[in-house]
Amino acid sequence: MEIQIRLFAGFREGRFRERAMAWERGMTPRRLAAFLEIPMETVGIVFVNGRHADPDAPLLAGDVLSLFPLVGGG
Repeated sequence: MEIQIRLFAGFREGRFRERAMAWERGMTPRRLAAFLEIPMETVGIVFVNGRHADPDAPLLAGDVLSLFPLVGGG
């Protein structure tokens, strides 16, 4: 199945901005982040199709996964 992946801010460094990739059924945002070597402790927001999502929820064909890093500041 194909999933569109969008990475934001520092997650793009050495990776990509947006890419469609084929994955096996049952892929989750957590497993996908691990594949991309993005520790979940550094992920601030997980969106699937523009809505907040559980990192352990299975992704479906055609989903758009967006990963945003934690943001610091005052």
